[in-house]
Amino acid sequence: MAPMASEEAKTTTTKTTTATTETAAMGTGTPSSAVPAARIGGAGAVQSAAAAAAAEKQAATRAWATRLVVVGIVLAALNLRPAITSLGALLEEVRDGLGMSGTLAGLLTSVPPLCFAVFGSLAPRFARRFGPSAVVCAGMVAIAAGLLIRPFLGGTVGFLAASALALMGIAVSNVLMPVIVKRWFPDRVGSMTGLYSMALALGTSLAAAVTVPVTDALGGSWRTGLAVWAAVAVVAVVPWIPLVRHRGPDPADAGQGRAGAGRDAAAARREDEGLRITHSRTAWALACFFGLQATAAYITMGWLPQIFRDAGVPAGEAGVLLAVTMAMGVPLAFVIPRVATRLSHQGPVVVALGTCGLAGYAGLYFAPAGGAWAWALLCGVSNCAFPLALTMVGMRARSSAGVAKLSAFAQSTGYLISIPGPLLVGVLYQHSGGWGLPIALMAGLMVPQIAVGIVAGRDRTVEDEVAAKAAAAPAGA
Repeated sequence: MAPMASEEAKTTTTKTTTATTETAAMGTGTPSSAVPAARIGGAGAVQSAAAAAAAEKQAATRAWATRLVVVGIVLAALNLRPAITSLGALLEEVRDGLGMSGTLAGLLTSVPPLCFAVFGSLAPRFARRFGPSAVVCAGMVAIAAGLLIRPFLGGTVGFLAASALALMGIAVSNVLMPVIVKRWFPDRVGSMTGLYSMALALGTSLAAAVTVPVTDALGGSWRTGLAVWAAVAVVAVVPWIPLVRHRGPDPADAGQGRAGAGRDAAAARREDEGLRITHSRTAWALACFFGLQATAAYITMGWLPQIFRDAGVPAGEAGVLLAVTMAMGVPLAFVIPRVATRLSHQGPVVVALGTCGLAGYAGLYFAPAGGAWAWALLCGVSNCAFPLALTMVGMRARSSAGVAKLSAFAQSTGYLISIPGPLLVGVLYQHSGGWGLPIALMAGLMVPQIAVGIVAGRDRTVEDEVAAKAAAAPAGA
């Protein structure tokens, strides 16, 4: 009997507890069925809190990585020209030290665009296999190694081989910088391209200006003066090391979740595989624009001081005028991309820069010494077509893969186009005995540069052009 009474008491207690719980639920307007749901809701709240914490941690990691990319872009850009302009500042000493002939020294000035064309075309393949950040990191290592060893290999062949190693690193980084910008900053292409271009211009002018004083301060050896720039390249390697393993979806896709990002990545891969970049008129126009602006830039860097000196300008002042021309790219390289991205068509910017170039060449033709400072400034403004070209590369393709292909094609083809220009100016100068014909050639090349720039500046993407051509092919067959 006692056990039965005990069980009845337990049963009564259980019923009472249940009734009390149900009454409380009814008193608060909550149905009794919500009681187990509340338990489930509590578990869901815990899961939601965990998910929120994970998302917050991921956002903090992404923000840290983004800041690291900004530092990496700036340091990388600073190292994309000192290998060239530091050599130009000490070219006479290098020739004497290595016993290099004048012809070979002249050909040395054509090596950079040749390497940019050859090695730059390989950058998209490397980026697909290893990731853009890893390739840029390797490029900085190649620059540092090439700059460090080339003065000490003891001969012309070794010097050229080490220079080619450094130029290979520059070439792949040249091509992938717009890809990095598009990947990490899809909504800030203009401002980030401007920052990158400004750092590149700063590195160019800085190496030209301080290489000789630094060489003198370190004992006067040209070998030390060239090798010291390897230290700057080593610093540029550091921020890219943590980013080497970043092979995930683009940061722009992070908010779509893993499934959405995966679908977008798969679609991008399919689109990339079918993207025949040579079927795009915009790609060809951009390649020609890039090549013609590079031609003007190399002619300016190589021959502008000589034009001023032959007009009676002292050698020291001629060097300062070249520095002024190059320094114009520092502020304008930041402004022009920001302006360009606010326009649906970049043609007006192309025309404005081209008009400055034509005005500068006209001044060099009619009164090179009388208005030397004005012509130097105008030529400097005209040379800012380079950051404009980089900006249009980022704007004329939708995906990172498309930007990689377009950047490689435009830069590789463009640098091939630019190779004959400086040599042809030298030939015309030697055979004509003056600067009339070379300057006329420079002005003449500015006209097609403006024309193809207007075509490249139209508001369209290479993916759409290739798709339209593919769709029209069966109809026309």
